[in-house]
Formats: sequence, structure tokens, C-alpha cells
Amino acid sequence: MAKRASSFCLLSCIVVFLLGLVSAATDNRQDKQVYVVYMGSLPSRPDYTPMSNHLSILQEVTGESSMEGRLVRSYKRSFNGFAARLTESEREQLAEMEGVVSVFPNKKLQLQTTASWDFMGLKEGKNTKRNLAVESDTIVGVIDCGVWPESESFSGKGFGPPPKKWKGVCSGGKNFTCNNKLIGARDYTGEGNRDIDGHGTHTASTAAGNAVTGASFFGIGNGTARGGVPAARIAAYNVCTDTGCKTDAILSAFDDAIADGVDVISVSLGDDNAIPYEKDPIAIGAFHAMAKGIITVNAAGNSGPTPNSVASVAPWILTVAASTTNREFLTKVVIQNGKTLVGRSVNAFDLQGKNYPLVFQESQAKGKILVSEYSFSSKTAVATIIEGYNNYATISPRPLSALSSDDYDFLLSYNKSTKSLQGTVLKSEAFFNQRAPKVVSFSSRGPNTLAADLLKPDITAPGVEILAAYSPLSPPSLEDQRRVKYSVLSGTSMSCPRVAGVAAYIKTSHPDWSPSMIQSAIMTTAWSMNASETGVASTEFAYGAGHVDPIAALNPGLVYELDKADHITFLCGLKYTSKTLRLITGEAITCTGKTLPRNLNYPSMTAKRARSNSSFTVTFNRTVTNVGIPNSTYKSMIVLNQGSKLNVEVTPNVLSMMSVKEKQAFTVTVSGSNIDPKLPSSASLIWSDGTHKVRSPIVVYTDIPDSI
Repeated sequence: MAKRASSFCLLSCIVVFLLGLVSAATDNRQDKQVYVVYMGSLPSRPDYTPMSNHLSILQEVTGESSMEGRLVRSYKRSFNGFAARLTESEREQLAEMEGVVSVFPNKKLQLQTTASWDFMGLKEGKNTKRNLAVESDTIVGVIDCGVWPESESFSGKGFGPPPKKWKGVCSGGKNFTCNNKLIGARDYTGEGNRDIDGHGTHTASTAAGNAVTGASFFGIGNGTARGGVPAARIAAYNVCTDTGCKTDAILSAFDDAIADGVDVISVSLGDDNAIPYEKDPIAIGAFHAMAKGIITVNAAGNSGPTPNSVASVAPWILTVAASTTNREFLTKVVIQNGKTLVGRSVNAFDLQGKNYPLVFQESQAKGKILVSEYSFSSKTAVATIIEGYNNYATISPRPLSALSSDDYDFLLSYNKSTKSLQGTVLKSEAFFNQRAPKVVSFSSRGPNTLAADLLKPDITAPGVEILAAYSPLSPPSLEDQRRVKYSVLSGTSMSCPRVAGVAAYIKTSHPDWSPSMIQSAIMTTAWSMNASETGVASTEFAYGAGHVDPIAALNPGLVYELDKADHITFLCGLKYTSKTLRLITGEAITCTGKTLPRNLNYPSMTAKRARSNSSFTVTFNRTVTNVGIPNSTYKSMIVLNQGSKLNVEVTPNVLSMMSVKEKQAFTVTVSGSNIDPKLPSSASLIWSDGTHKVRSPIVVYTDIPDSI
């Protein structure tokens, strides 16, 4: 019985997976429907060719020689099967054939634009704990390029007056009006707070936008769009023009936001690379926010996958990388033999299934589909097929599909054997997959170039193909004449406000928690991630502590606390002088003692070694605070990551917490030798009381090259 149950579970997962991969198109003219023919595992015979087998089966059942318009897709890499347009009698005949496990109708699953919030576990409904009264008193400050105030995501309908602690203003410029949702606006550019770029509207709605039903990008990703804390208030600070975001404006925005009474600051801005703390307006502004009890969440940057590229590297900032979710936008290319190639793009154009000749030169493209190795969309072609399969999709101003190298090469070779190749590009569809999240290629990577013993980024969150509110003044892509209220964007700019929303969500349950407590809760409860590929670009330098888990972060058990004095001690350990310290803190400070930066009471532990071929021993001193229950006992456990040869000892290895807010200190001693000079050696320390798992990454490395 157990074996049958297990088999049923496996089959159910595959069925759901397949349902999410194929088109739900129906050919009503011939009374045919798309069915999935699932055939189990791939045969191990070397002479077995899935595509040929599938065509042969279809020809036998249908009695037709050409499968054009019949075969929708072949499954031939991980399992065996295909999708095809069939009549009811053909379906019944196929279901009885030897080797066919099941035949089931293809359905279009209900899609939510909030798929990434659901994916993170922060779902709407009774199972998600929300304190709406406190959430309504929570204010998220967004430092960006303004907002579109008329967006439904910022509607004040149903909201009471702003919280009493709010001390801000609505100074958004001409024809800009605030309400009880969008309670404040300040402009530092002289051009007004109305968003003409779309970026600020997108980030603000991602963090705390209202729940808006029926949101989509021309029907793609249709569902309900919402922020992490829909009942919270938003204050928008415009610091950017079309030429960039000036330092003075950013510092002014921090200055005002702190005084205005915001609880969380979201900043999806930054330099291409890390700049010294004393010259970084975000680091300086965030330091003052931290000192006033306000957490700042900042994007890691979009200069990945190059190592040493993370731009946000201050410990008093929660730095966010960008990762994928279980949803992706795919654009199918169907060629004349019925074979379907699946590419990436956010393509809202519908060619109505009409076939056009495929050509391979721009001079021949008029009225045809251009196939090109260059990443551009032809202005003269009906559609464009390019080679350029990224792990994220982008919007095109014209019909386009970006194929993987293998599928693109197939198209080229198939064209050589066919005199007049024809095909069509379908409108994009959103599909769910079962793959674990991975950090996207553009997301900036560590190590930290300013503080080598501080792991950055801290966390990763969904930042790929995020649908959120947009400015109708801004085209969704270059050379695009369309205007939209919701659009799809990718970047660490998208993952940053998502974690800002999580921070605000935690704040609603723990109003008295400091920024470091919130940051620790988010980091130590993150989903563990493993290297998805070889190379430094897929290690902790890509994702930090892991993937954010909002629900777990509400109840972390233990937290690592830091205050202003701790951060000053950290800077002193970096040999900052009184002069440079004053540039950051604004105060006259004299450093005393010699505290190592790696002993900052941070939720992660990192040490850079001078030589890779020598033996070493490093220690980390840490203190945790009990925010769980009294009379709890935490035992330590060390998990070595694949290939790691570190020796890790924790003293003491058991912590007995008699009361809430009790603090206990411990030491982690890491030893080893012959570190890989190209990769970090890493492990995880987990404190567990049987209910909570408080996990911290441990990373030891030498000089990481600037290339992958």
C-alpha cells in the first residue's frame, strides 16, 4: 500500500508539472482538444528516439502522414510523453496502447500575479498571520523615482487617516495628490514626484501595494497583484531623473524619511560596484536610519555573475540578491512539422497561429519571421526568433522568442534539410515549474570588497519576471508605443522591495524589534540553498544566508542583536580614523581597542585567509538573544557543504535559555588547510531547540578572482 501511495504521489507531481508545461489551445474547427500523453520513464535503449516514436504513435492513431498542427510538444529529457491535439475517439485509442500510462486533458491552471508571494509562503487567507491594525500603522518609505498616484495599488479606499506618528507631507509637485494609502511624497529633483519611468511605481507596489484583482500585462500573468503588507502605508521619495539619482537627493530623502516616521526604508538604487562607506549616500543614510530604529533594505546590484560585484556592503543594511520563482514566462515557436520549441520572452502579441516563412537575413525579413543570432527585435519582420536563452524573460516591443542554444541550433540544422521552413510565434504564457529557486545571472555577487570578513549579499528573494504596478507614461520596453498599468520587470530592484515588505510584515508582529533583530530573523530562518552550478557565482557569495521565508522569520527563536556602538566598533576594526568615522556617523568618535571585524555580532560568519595552501584557525565570537520561549535548550549542529573540509567546533555547544530576552555568548572555532583559491569553503551552524532552527552560514575563502 505504501508503495502504491508513493507511486501515486510521484505520478500526481508529474501530472501537475506536465499540466503547467503545455498549451491549453483547442482547435474547435476540427473538434480536437490538446491532451497530454504520459508514457513514464524514458527507455534506456540506445536506439530509442522519443520524437520519432511519438510521431509514429500519432500517425498510427490518426491515420495522417503529416503531424503539422497535431503534435504540440514532446517530452524527451527527464520523462517520456507528448502533447497532441486529438479527437475523443483518438484519445480513447491512445489510452489503450501499450506503453501509455495515462492520457489526460490539458488544462490552463489559474495563475496569480502574486505567485512569488505565495511561493515565499506569504499567502492571503486565514493561514497567514496578520495584525491588520498594526499593519495599518506601518509606514514603508520608498526612495526611488516617484510613483503613479492614481494606480489602484495606491488607492486610499477603505483606509483611515494616516498614523499619528506620521510627520511627513505630500509635496509631490503639480497635479500630485496623496491619500490615506499613499500618505506622503517628497521630490528632490524639481520635476515632481509623478513617476515617468515606472521603476518607482513598481517597487512601491511590490513592497506594500494594495491587493488588486485582474492585474496583468496584456493578459499575461492575470491574477491579483499585491504587496507584502497591503494594509500598510507608503511614503514616496523621488531622488531620480532620467539621468540618474544624485547623492545629495538620496541623503535628503533619508534625512526626511527618518524624521517623517517611516518604519522601513526600501532603496532599489546603488552604484555599479561598492564604494567606501563614507562616500556612499545609501550607507550613510542607512546608518542614521539604523540608529533611529529603522531598517534599510537595499538591492545588491545587477552586475553579476561577476565575483566582487556586490554594491551594497554595509552591515547595517539588509542586502538583497535576486532569484527565480516557480513561475516563468515562456514563448513557444511552432514550426511546420508540429515540433514546438520553447523560448523566453514576455510577448503579448498574438499571430493567431498563422505560419510565416522563416528567414535568416534581415534583408529578407519583411512580412516573414527573422531568425537571428543577435539579440534584437526586427522592425520589419512579423516576428523574431533569437539565440539568447537567459534565465529570465524580458518584454519585447514586437513578437519575439529567445531560444536556448540547443533549440536555436536545431532550427538552423532543420532549415538546411527543408527548402521552405515555416512557423509561428505564440503569445507568451506563464507556467509553474517544480525547480528550486536559483540566483539569477545578473544578480551581483560577493565577496565584499570593503569588509572582507562580512558576507554580502545577506539574502535572496524573487526578482525575476515580477508583475507589479507601472506608470502609464513609461513604455514597457524600448521602442514600444504601448502603455500599461502593470508591467513585468526583473532585477535586484524587484527583490529589494519584496524583502522590505517582509521586514514590514515582521515589524507588525514585533513592533519593538530593532533593525538588527529583524535582519537576523530574516537571515537565520532563510531556506537553505546549495550551489546550483560550479563556480563561485553559485555559492554563498550569490545568495548569502539563503532564500527569504517570511512565515518562519516571524518566530526565529534566537536573534543576533547589534546597535550603533557595535557598528562603530566594526568600522574601527576596519581601521577607520576619527575623520572618516565622522563622515558616516556625524559624530566625533575615537576608536579604542582592536576588535576584529569578523567578531561583529552578525548572523553570518566569514573569514578571508591570506594564503590558500596554509593551515589556519579562526574564531568567531557571537551572542544570541532568546526571543522564543523561556526554559528552552538549544543544541548546536554543524552541516558541512559539499566538498568542504572545514573542522568546526562550537563552545559551548548547548545554550540553556531560562527567560525571554536572555543573552548567551558562544565561540565558533574553524580550522583547516589548503583552501580552494577559486571557491569558498563553507558550512552552516544550526542552533535548534526542536522547534526552531537558527542557521548561520560559515564561509572561509582566499582571494576570489574577478572573473568566474
